[in-house]
Formats: sequence, structure tokens, C-alpha cells
Amino acid sequence: MKVTLYQIEQEYINLAETLIENGGELTPELETQLTITKDQLQNKGVCYGMVIKDIEAENDVIDAEIKRLTELKKSRSKAIDRLKDNLSQAMQLFELEEIKTPLIKINFRSSQSVEVDVNLDQKYVKTTVSTAPDKVAIKEAIKSGFEVTGARLVTNQNIQIK
Repeated sequence: MKVTLYQIEQEYINLAETLIENGGELTPELETQLTITKDQLQNKGVCYGMVIKDIEAENDVIDAEIKRLTELKKSRSKAIDRLKDNLSQAMQLFELEEIKTPLIKINFRSSQSVEVDVNLDQKYVKTTVSTAPDKVAIKEAIKSGFEVTGARLVTNQNIQIK
């Protein structure tokens, strides 16, 4: 029968109560029971210690694997970016807007972003703890026909793979 630490602790408490009831007199029988309990606790303690060391070692292996996988993901993300860039440049060179097959569709999606120069009109600057151009207001102003000094609307071509 396996004995848990809780059971060992309860046995020790019961033995201690018996010792108190005997007026502190340690009989040979109580001494034998206390020795067995201490031996059991020592054995259990060693087992617990070994399990703890094993789990700590597994955690070290897991940390190393997380680091390895993170580095692997970074290199794969860089490869994806490089491949998309090459594909995008090739499609633009040959003036292809779309590549479509039953297996895959590759096309460009237009988006707009605001490029801001240093001499941006201050009415388009948000004031916060730090200053930053209010690109939403700039975009709305340019689309409405206003000229915004220091900013322009740029159309980007972002490749999509579905």
C-alpha cells in the first residue's frame, strides 16, 4: 500500500498525541513507530524531491523548445516576406494583377496610407503626451480635395494569397 505525505503527517500527529497522553514517556513501541514514520517520510521526501527535479528538468527542455520554435517562426516569417516581395515584384514587372488557378488565387489589394513629412501643417497634428500626425484627418482632408502641406495620399499594392 502506498503511503502519502498526508498520511505520514497524520500518523506522526497521532503518535505525538499518544506520547503526550503518556505524559511524555517514550515507550519502545512508540519509538519504533516514530522511527518507521521518519523513515517513511525520508523515503517519500526523496521521491518528491526526484519528481520535482524531473519536472524542473522538463521545464528547462520546454523553455529550450519554445526558444527554438520562436527562432524557427521568425526565420519562416522572414522567408514568407521575402517570397511575397519577390512574387509582388515579378507580378508588377509583368503587369499581372492576378494569378488564379483552381488551387490558389494571388492578387493585389489596394490600400492607402498617409506619408507625412517634417513640415506637416500643425492643424493635422494630434496633441498627446507625444505628438503624432493625425493620419485619419489628413486622409479625409486630402480625399475631400484639400491640399495638406507635408503629406500626400499613397496607393499601396499588398499581395494576398488565399
